[in-house]
Amino acid sequence: MRGLVFTFLFASMATPAVAAKGPFFSLGNTDFVVAIAFILFIAVLIYFKVPRLLTGMLDQRAASIEDELAQAHKLREDAQAVLSRYDKHTRDLKEQNDRMIDAARQEADLAMSRAEKDIDAVVSRRLAAAEDHMVSAKNAVIREIRNNAIGVAVATARDIMIEQITDVEAGELIEEALSEVEVRLN
Repeated sequence: MRGLVFTFLFASMATPAVAAKGPFFSLGNTDFVVAIAFILFIAVLIYFKVPRLLTGMLDQRAASIEDELAQAHKLREDAQAVLSRYDKHTRDLKEQNDRMIDAARQEADLAMSRAEKDIDAVVSRRLAAAEDHMVSAKNAVIREIRNNAIGVAVATARDIMIEQITDVEAGELIEEALSEVEVRLN
């Protein structure tokens, strides 16, 4: 600590003001002239209210940043609301799809039980034709349900996105939603 104090004293003694010869308060001493010029420069800055202008500019910038943050926060909340509505709608469509599949299975089970009762009376050729018909009908119903669910999901996603998203974001989100629906339903 003591060495630091001595270093500071020696460094301050090596300044140009100490090295200058003659009186300090004269126009011939450059250090005095520079000190006066610096004081005048600070006075001019204060006279023209430069500090106030700088603080005003900084306050304006801070306000604009706060506005941008508020807008970003609002956009984030809006996006979360859209996402939650989309998720709810997707869950609702999945539930509806499951109900439709269950109903189709019940109908298929009923048709199958009826077919089993009629098997005793029908010849083997009628039995094979009935079974082929049931399999193709079941596949057609499943395909139709899947196609309806895809159509409803795509239309709903499109409607939601049209209402709340810009054109650029809409294109990107529609492509993502369509690929996601295709992956989930296949």
